Amino acid sequence: MKLQNLATLVALVPYALGFPHLANFPEYRSLAGLTPQEIRAVARTFSSTPGAQPLPPPINDTSAKLVYDAHHPFQPDQPGDIRGPCPGLNTLSSHGYLPRNGVATPAEIINAVQEGFNMGWNLASFVTYGAFVVDGNHLTNLMSIGANTTADNELTPGLNIHGNFEGDASTTRGDYYFGNNYSFNETLFDQLEAAANLVGSGYITVESASLQKYQRINDSIARNPTFSFDTPRYLTAYAETTFPLAFFVSNQTANTTLNTSLDNARSFFQTHKYPDGFYRRQAPYDFPEVSIMFGKIFDLVGVLPGRNEGAGNFVVNPEDNGSLCYAYQRQTNLTAQMYPNPTSELETAIKANLITFYQTLEDPTCEQLFPYGP
Repeated sequence: MKLQNLATLVALVPYALGFPHLANFPEYRSLAGLTPQEIRAVARTFSSTPGAQPLPPPINDTSAKLVYDAHHPFQPDQPGDIRGPCPGLNTLSSHGYLPRNGVATPAEIINAVQEGFNMGWNLASFVTYGAFVVDGNHLTNLMSIGANTTADNELTPGLNIHGNFEGDASTTRGDYYFGNNYSFNETLFDQLEAAANLVGSGYITVESASLQKYQRINDSIARNPTFSFDTPRYLTAYAETTFPLAFFVSNQTANTTLNTSLDNARSFFQTHKYPDGFYRRQAPYDFPEVSIMFGKIFDLVGVLPGRNEGAGNFVVNPEDNGSLCYAYQRQTNLTAQMYPNPTSELETAIKANLITFYQTLEDPTCEQLFPYGP
């Protein structure tokens, strides 16, 4: 009872400091948009503020292994559990590779995608920090993998925040413009299934996945006046098209030669569950592997970075070269725009996380940016 009373008093700190709208501020919620005074008020309610933490090392065993095992049973979502736009992260949470509540540190995410799917360490680190610097809480070192609805029905942001990292023309999630960018969409899965039946003999193949991505992009161009395909969405849209082939096939080969069954795909996309007896891929899927698959998808889809200027009017951005370096610099600049006047503690954490983000790129030819100074 005393602990409950203490927790209640801590939650009321923002009230006492004149910020009642920030009461019960989630520890995983981004601090973007808050004034320094508001940041200090909510920080007093956090149980811990470790700030930026170092990258975890790569896992040692990268061979194929059973991942739906006794230590990682499937558990359906419980009230309060957070799930979001990424079916892979949703599945890892439902099996306990990530915290089942859907709130995790960058290190936990990097370790989980390696252990659960055999994503390569470099790719895992770059993608994780590309999302965390704009969607995570730099003081608590936590991020939500989706959205959570509070008692007053307000959605608290996480990985589902549109335009920071999540983007349009997803495989089985709708565009934000149409109202829901994080829940499974049966109509879009039916489209994926139709493409598989048309050109993949009932399986998800490079050709069928590319066809559905082409359809998704062109539908968004036609109907979504705010459609954006700028980097990093340009990169993640093509990369995620390869993921059902790379990760949703049991015991997938090192060269990703096996096709994905629709039953397996539905299990991940909708139920967030490994199929029974599921083995992760036989070797890591890192930058070299995703680059090859990315090229195959792009050759069949061919849409360059750009955005709509009104429905049906897609304009290519000639300044966006779609590179990893461009993605790093864009996310770094966006982070600085989101936090123009951070507290000293927050600035220290952001600077450290941006340095880590640059390190994950492993490209000395890419100019490192220091928006808060070296």
